Amino acid sequence: MTALLSDFNKKTASAAGGGRAFFTTIQHVQGTQMTNRIPELVCPAGNLPALKTAVDNGADTVYMGLKDATNARNFPGLNFDMNSARAGVEYAHARGRSVLMAINTFAQAGQVERWYAAVDTAAQLGADAVIVADPAVMAYAAKRYPDLRLHMSVQGSATNYEAVNLMKDLFNVRRAVLPRVLTIDQVKHVIDHTDVEIEVFGFGSLCVMVEGRCILSSYATGESPNMQGVCSPAKAVRWEQLPDRMDVRLNHILIDRYKPNEPAGYPTLCKGRFEVNDETYYALEEPTSLNILEMLPEIIKIGVAAVKIEGRQRSPMYTAQVTKSLRQALDAAAADPSHFRVNPAWSKALDKVSEGHQTTLGAYSRPWK
Repeated sequence: MTALLSDFNKKTASAAGGGRAFFTTIQHVQGTQMTNRIPELVCPAGNLPALKTAVDNGADTVYMGLKDATNARNFPGLNFDMNSARAGVEYAHARGRSVLMAINTFAQAGQVERWYAAVDTAAQLGADAVIVADPAVMAYAAKRYPDLRLHMSVQGSATNYEAVNLMKDLFNVRRAVLPRVLTIDQVKHVIDHTDVEIEVFGFGSLCVMVEGRCILSSYATGESPNMQGVCSPAKAVRWEQLPDRMDVRLNHILIDRYKPNEPAGYPTLCKGRFEVNDETYYALEEPTSLNILEMLPEIIKIGVAAVKIEGRQRSPMYTAQVTKSLRQALDAAAADPSHFRVNPAWSKALDKVSEGHQTTLGAYSRPWK
């Protein structure tokens, strides 16, 4: 059953650009009607090897960005130039998958033409949709390329259906990516009151800030994801190896200290350890990753159009493990939701690549609300 469902997804390619049709419809498998739509599995592509890895491991759709501040993962060594972007789009389309171009930062004053140019590039490359946060960039895309699907980025922070419907009315937005601050009931409420496709995050890093508006990073470095496309930019990170420890600083601010042989992840200010009342701990947020495996039947039931994996800054190995696990889990949940159980192998694979080797349901599960 799982193999048949996955095969069905691969065969439902859209006519435009050779990409896969968005949000597959009701299926008939072995004489049994499947009344649950399988949400698209939207996977990160930080570079060409990661894109190919995502496609090969079951992604329905990949999302990518250009090598500049128009995307919210503007790290050195990441993202695509024209040659690699063209190769990535061709690779995905040849296999019936879709490609989204993330143009999801806010245009800086006097430089909006750079964001317009990124939209032009996406259209020239044959991207199936652009993911946009800035209303001015949405307006440009809608007017200049009316046939290019427009997705509202999570950076746009649409937390209610009124905002989603407004973006549809103004710019013909076809999909909205919801922020990771809503409960599952609140997600359902949005879906029940809009015909815009709704995409939610299913796995990856969490942030205490409101979808890229990082006051901490802005204070320490002058840069934040929603403006310059980067949190804790590499140029501001300092690793100081001392005889008995390793200190990590962000623009000379001590944000963590590691013992010998203690694993050290990429330093971000929100997930640093600080001394508070003579106690040193993760005072703002512990390193942990969102993981909604156990909620997949409910995600499918309420009509979520797509499940997104965070992590364009992560390695192709991360992309492979997460994509493969989520692909199998989504297919299993859609095939038999009432008997769905999380496979320990999926959990083990995801735990290995989770921040702090721990996961959470995040805001989706808040029983007190």
